[in-house]
Amino acid sequence: MNILEKLQKSKFRSSFHLKEKDLDYINKKGLNLIKEHAYQIINNRLKPKIIINDGKQTPMKGHPVFIAQHATATCCRNCLYKWHHIQKNHELTEKEINYIVTIIMDWISLEYIK
Repeated sequence: MNILEKLQKSKFRSSFHLKEKDLDYINKKGLNLIKEHAYQIINNRLKPKIIINDGKQTPMKGHPVFIAQHATATCCRNCLYKWHHIQKNHELTEKEINYIVTIIMDWISLEYIK
C-alpha cells in the first residue's frame, strides 16, 4: 500500500479536497508553476533544522499546496515524522524535499483529474 492510500484511510487526512477556486488557480497557473510553488513553500517552511512555529506554519487554505500538505501529512515536521519517518531536528535534504514535493504533486494531480 502506498502512502497516499494509507493517508486516505485517515478520517482527518481524507477530509481535505481542492475547492473550485483552487482548481481554477491550477488551471490559470498550470501544474508546473504549482510545483515550483511547492518547492518554495517546502524550502521556506519545512526545510530548516529548527522551526519556531512547527505545527502552525501551514495555513488550512489560501493555496492548493497548503491543502495538499494537510492531506499528505507534509504540513509540519511532526507529521513528516509520524507518516513519512522523516526525522525532526535536521535540515531537510534535497532528496527529502523532492520526496515531499512528489507526494504533494501526486495528491494535487489526483484531485485535479477528479
